[in-house]
Amino acid sequence: MTTESEEQVTEARDEMRAAFDELIGELQAARDTIDDPKYFPPAPTRRVLAEGYRYLAGFVHHGIERAYHEDPDFPAFRNALSIFNKSTIENSDAIYFYSPIDGRKTYRVHGQVEDFRHWRGEARTGSGPAAPQYLIFESATGPMAGDSGNLQELIPGYRTGFGTIDSSDLIVEEDGRFELILSPEKPAGYEGNFICTKKGPARKDPEGGDRYADYISGRQLFYDWENEEPIALYIECLDTAGSHPPALTPERSAAALRRMGGIIRGQMRFWLEFYDVVLNCNGTHEHDGRPYFMPVNAYNTPNAASTDTGGGMSTNIYAGGIYDLEEDEAFYIEATFTGTPVYTSMHLGNMWGESPDYANHQSSLNLHQMYMGEDGVQRWVVAHRDPGVQNWIDTTGLPRGYLSHRWAYSELPDKADWPTITGRKIRFDEIADIFPADQPRVSPEERADAIRIRQRHVQKRYRVF
Repeated sequence: MTTESEEQVTEARDEMRAAFDELIGELQAARDTIDDPKYFPPAPTRRVLAEGYRYLAGFVHHGIERAYHEDPDFPAFRNALSIFNKSTIENSDAIYFYSPIDGRKTYRVHGQVEDFRHWRGEARTGSGPAAPQYLIFESATGPMAGDSGNLQELIPGYRTGFGTIDSSDLIVEEDGRFELILSPEKPAGYEGNFICTKKGPARKDPEGGDRYADYISGRQLFYDWENEEPIALYIECLDTAGSHPPALTPERSAAALRRMGGIIRGQMRFWLEFYDVVLNCNGTHEHDGRPYFMPVNAYNTPNAASTDTGGGMSTNIYAGGIYDLEEDEAFYIEATFTGTPVYTSMHLGNMWGESPDYANHQSSLNLHQMYMGEDGVQRWVVAHRDPGVQNWIDTTGLPRGYLSHRWAYSELPDKADWPTITGRKIRFDEIADIFPADQPRVSPEERADAIRIRQRHVQKRYRVF
């Protein structure tokens, strides 16, 4: 051990205090986002303000993990979004996971899944533990969307993708075990799952040198909340496995505090500006025909994931809008798709972009949970109280919020075959008659049973031990 001088300890103390003061300043700046009109916050109500502070607290949780626990030499998968940090109009069916990597090094990801026959296009057994409906891995350069707080992130080329692999292509052993190697070069003789983490210079900067991935991320998407089991994913850097990181220093801790503050402020600012400027959710800009515009009590044109949609899973087609309903009103939706998407769902978001409480309310439905008749039309109704039909989406009392739909494909179909969707406002007392006769009716007892399944699943999905 080295003996530290009093001067060195004093310097460390001063540096840490200065970094902490900067963090507090960034937190105050992030807090201003909640009620300063220049940052595009939702119109204030008691609930909106309460949820705004929860939204900020979620990014504090996120910032601590990101700033202090990201180490590409000693990686671990973490939740990019969760019930503790909701944002970006996130998917209620998803585990969003990520880990930092250094694309110059070699990594091994491994896990084991329960019954995965549906990944091979086979019929499910209908009961017993099963793999999630869908799994995807993607690698890219960072930073994470929103960190900068600046819409310049949306400029093409800001991030570089290095490759994806999903459950339709993933090589899995008969016992459910699988591994994925991430490396700048495929190991000699290796025939398993692989993503290359190296690319040559960018076309616009041919002298810029090789590019390397910074992150591995992905989604686990759940259909059957009663039986599908979250996958425990493990990652190790083969270059450093078995060694240990250096002890934390004041310099690194101060840098982490400053990074934390930047992440929190950036994320708070970025997404509200994105909703206003790009999606025009506040109706403050002239609609110029962009397909991702979010109309009120209507839908935009379905569109693929891109910088215009704020990123998203690369195999998704999205559609969205905003509902705005009085107590005696409802919003009725019909959608169709061609082909066989591996996943489709509908869920809501509050005007901060947080999903409503999907554990204790039916504020989302996927294709497994909803009813779709022989005509192949997906139908939902969004309402403030239970109309007694299976395909009800509960607003949880939010008078205004986001409508979000996803259809995921292993390969995107031709644009002519993309899903279609329409919606219209109706009276609450019209709901029973507007659905076809085959739409299942649900008793209060049956609804309570469905909620119990949701509550148990969400506990399991985000268990902390």
